[in-house]
Amino acid sequence: MSLLTEQIGSIPRPAELIDAFAANSAGTLSSDELAAVADRALRDTITRLEATGSPVVSDGEQTKSSFATYPLDGSDQVAADGITLPFADGHTRQLPRLVSGPFRYAVRADSYLRAAQRYANVPVKQAVIAPSALSLLYPEAGIPGYTREEFLSDLLDEAEADVRQCLDAGAHSVQIDFTEGRLSVKLDPSKGLLHSFVDLNNQLLERFSEEERARIGLHTCPGGDLDSTHSLDVDYAELLPDLFRIKAGRVYIQLASEADPRRVLEIAGQHLRPEQKLFVGVVDPIDPKVETPETVRDRVLLAAEFIAPEQLGTCDDCGFSPFADDASTSREVAFAKIAARVEGTALAAQQLGI
Repeated sequence: MSLLTEQIGSIPRPAELIDAFAANSAGTLSSDELAAVADRALRDTITRLEATGSPVVSDGEQTKSSFATYPLDGSDQVAADGITLPFADGHTRQLPRLVSGPFRYAVRADSYLRAAQRYANVPVKQAVIAPSALSLLYPEAGIPGYTREEFLSDLLDEAEADVRQCLDAGAHSVQIDFTEGRLSVKLDPSKGLLHSFVDLNNQLLERFSEEERARIGLHTCPGGDLDSTHSLDVDYAELLPDLFRIKAGRVYIQLASEADPRRVLEIAGQHLRPEQKLFVGVVDPIDPKVETPETVRDRVLLAAEFIAPEQLGTCDDCGFSPFADDASTSREVAFAKIAARVEGTALAAQQLGI
């Protein structure tokens, strides 16, 4: 046995791809030309991920406009003026607003997976967005002739199809992005919103068998974007016990950027279920300094004081570029951090004798 290690998600896009997205939106670059640029970026991303020694890779979300709203790309069911998400540095991101039903995904995640599998020589994982995040699309004022209950039923059907098609396509694992978990405590300190999110995500996971759930993971972080976060100021202890109630077989948590990782690990160790594997973040995408393999090793060894090695793995705290226009971290830094994670995890496994 050795320690598991996986990438969380996005890799910064090449400048050529960012420019191509903008040109396509402006009508000066055809869709076929954009697809060619995107394909080059995808192939380069996978080649460079494999060069780090990563045992599992992803598409790096090269062609997603955003990790959160990819199912809506090209959809005519949304308007741009949805909920605004504020970040600590003052910038904001805005979710779309649903304007009509029945709700349907315009894009499914298995399309990204199948594209990546064409170039990968190792297993490929796939990230999908949590239904709890997409539940925020439904407006407070409602939609005439389409109730929230009808929307949530449709949403769960669409989310199930998104996950199931990735499993059927041979994904190594499917990671559900739940970055709104910690933010929900900030928005609603009573935790009623968090509990509704947990219940909705469990309704999705209950549609899968125990064997399937072993390949389905849940990722949480304080929402890294443009070198800032939306909820790092929320006490992790307010989220973690509820996080482990979600019936995913794999749990990925941000940890490298946490002020008191020992305290977080102690709480995680108390609530991690026997059938779950915990992947702890050992590199911080927001920190411009590249971690050394020895730093990663030491972070893993600390985690092993609280989590049994057979349940322990490592990951990045978050994606490096969750929105397509985020160029705050370079590709070179991202790949260097991933290489350090892979090497440092191997060093820790060697020291642990596994």
